[in-house]
This record gives sequence, C-alpha cells and structure tokens, in this order.
Amino acid sequence: MTKKHDDNAKENAYGSDHIHTDFKKEMTYGDYLQLDKILTAQSRLSDHHDEMLFIIIHQASELWMKLILHEMGEARKSILQDDLEPAFKMLARVSRIQQQLIQSWDVLSTLTPAEYMQFRDKLGHSSGFQSYQNRLIEFMMGHKKEHVLAVYEHQPELYQTLKDAIQEKSIYDAAIIAMAKRGLNIDRECMNRDWSEDYEANKSVEEAWLQVYRDVNQYWDLYELAEKLVDIETKHQQWRYNHMLTVERIIGHKMGTGGSAGVSYLKRVVDHRFFPELWQLRTNL
Repeated sequence: MTKKHDDNAKENAYGSDHIHTDFKKEMTYGDYLQLDKILTAQSRLSDHHDEMLFIIIHQASELWMKLILHEMGEARKSILQDDLEPAFKMLARVSRIQQQLIQSWDVLSTLTPAEYMQFRDKLGHSSGFQSYQNRLIEFMMGHKKEHVLAVYEHQPELYQTLKDAIQEKSIYDAAIIAMAKRGLNIDRECMNRDWSEDYEANKSVEEAWLQVYRDVNQYWDLYELAEKLVDIETKHQQWRYNHMLTVERIIGHKMGTGGSAGVSYLKRVVDHRFFPELWQLRTNL
C-alpha cells in the first residue's frame, strides 16, 4: 500500500470511528440542550400551516427575554456594587439580543390577516400582554404599575415572583445610586423612594447626568453606563414600535385576544421613557 493510500485509510478509519462514537454513556448535543423538550413544545391547536410560525416566534422571543433578564440582573448587581465595567459587556450583549427580537417581527409579519384569522380563535384569552418576562424586563428598567400583577393572581408562584421583582431597585435606580456614590448631588427622595413605584423624572438626577456629560474625562464610566442605558431603551422602543406595526398589519385595530386594547395600547407605550433624564439632557446640554 502506498503512503497516499495508507493516509487515506487512516483518515477514513478516523472519520468512521469519530462519527460512530458510542454515545450511550456520553452526553450528546441534544442532551445538553434538552432538544427533546424544546422541539416537542410546538403543539398547534389548529391544522393551519402558519400556526407553527406564530408559536415558534413567541417561544424564541421568550428565550431571548430570559437571557436579557439574566444579563440585566447581573449588570444591576455589578452597578450596585460600584463595579461598573463588567456591566458594560452585559448591557452591550442585551442590545444585541434586542436586535434579534426586533428582527423577529419581520418574520412574523409574513403572516397575513387572512391566515391569522384561520387559527386566532384557538388562542382563547391568551395574549402577549400576559408575558411575565416582558413585565420583568419593564420592572428591571423602572416601569412599574402594580395593577398589572392582577393578570397573574391565578398563578400564586408567578404572582409572588413578580411581586418581589416590582419591589426591587431597577437598573436605572442602580445607576442613580452609583452617581450619588461618586459625590454627585442627588435628592434624598431618589435614594430612599418606594422602589415598587413607577420611576418619575427628577431635576437633581438630570443635573447629575448633565455634569457627567460635561466632564466625560472625570466621569467616563458613568458616561459609558449612561450611553449603554440609552442603547437599551432605544432598542426596546424599536421593538415596541415594530410590535405595534406588526399587530396593526395583521389584525388592524381589533381588540387583543387577552382583552387588551391592541394597537391603541401599543401606540401609547411607544411614547413612554424609561430613563427620562438621559433624553432630556440632550436638549439641555
């Protein structure tokens, strides 16, 4: 046997052994990712082809939201510990994840009104309005309305999770506390407020951010944090806007399946600001 044939034989043998490794006692790719659970979780309630699209878009979005909460929770912890730099990488990752969520509406918008009407009645009262992870993200960003918890009262454990989360400091509260630790003048009421209440703009916070932006060299880490927060809010608003357009494209101004006002509600929330002083300072700078 020539050397070339010998090398080929070894390569083929290696390839064969590699492909046919006995996985009976080894963890496989599918085992690690628990694909048996994930890929069997798409149970259509109709025979309509496009219901699969509807299910997978929303399931994938919930997975991305889970990762957003994972990253933002750790970023908030880092900021509260006055260790800002690790938070920058986490928040940059959140922005990239949000881009995936924004683009998902482009895929869902391939669903036409006529197609959606073929299975919409099968959804019952279920609605994206009930997404508890979306609520947790809003709480994390400081937008808190206790009345929304009523939607989850029939699920005691989930209700308690949300009730605990609404009482925690938001990532914006953490950023304001970080400014105070650096000696910037923040009103006492911002530092000792009821964390379960919706954040409202405060003049001292705006003045503190203005000081940061006017002296970037001294407050570079706070400046970087502010811009990361603006990135996240910008992406979140783009996601909301694309959501609104997609819903309007598919169902017009019909009421949402869960009883929400649908497009009219989505149009209202697009105007909401999570970090108001970071936007106002751009006019006043």
